[in-house]
Amino acid sequence: MTTRRTLAIFAVAALAACESKPAAQVDSAATAAATAVAPQSLYDRLGGTTAIASVVDAFVANVAADTRINARFSRVAGDTSAMRQFKQKLVDQVCAGSGGPCTYAGLDMKAAHQGMGLTGADFDAVVEDLVKALDGAGVPQKEKDELLAILGPMRADIVTK
Repeated sequence: MTTRRTLAIFAVAALAACESKPAAQVDSAATAAATAVAPQSLYDRLGGTTAIASVVDAFVANVAADTRINARFSRVAGDTSAMRQFKQKLVDQVCAGSGGPCTYAGLDMKAAHQGMGLTGADFDAVVEDLVKALDGAGVPQKEKDELLAILGPMRADIVTK
């Protein structure tokens, strides 16, 4: 059954249920119907925390293999605990930024990248590695574009050269 047909059936059922009810019950049914057809958050469309964590794992593996940028991550690359924390912060950041229930408790991007002297080419390489991870996970173009639109403005706080 298509989504459009399912919504139409749901709407007809909601209207039928409202026909002989007092106004308060009609308002309640209308609110329930509106809530039921509300668009899913980007977080939900990405597949939730588990799917985001999977993309982060692939992203970090892509960065580790990318000679253009991997030296910039040497601080966490050799430390299992630091890498685990780094990945969790990335998951929390994407989760929170995409409308999920997570809270990002890391540094703001300006403070986190202060003194690193990152260039536009460095940032672009990281974005390419992220897109490769998203593609590998089968994330649709619309969701990729939305996520990149959320993360893109961070460039101004990350790139200093």
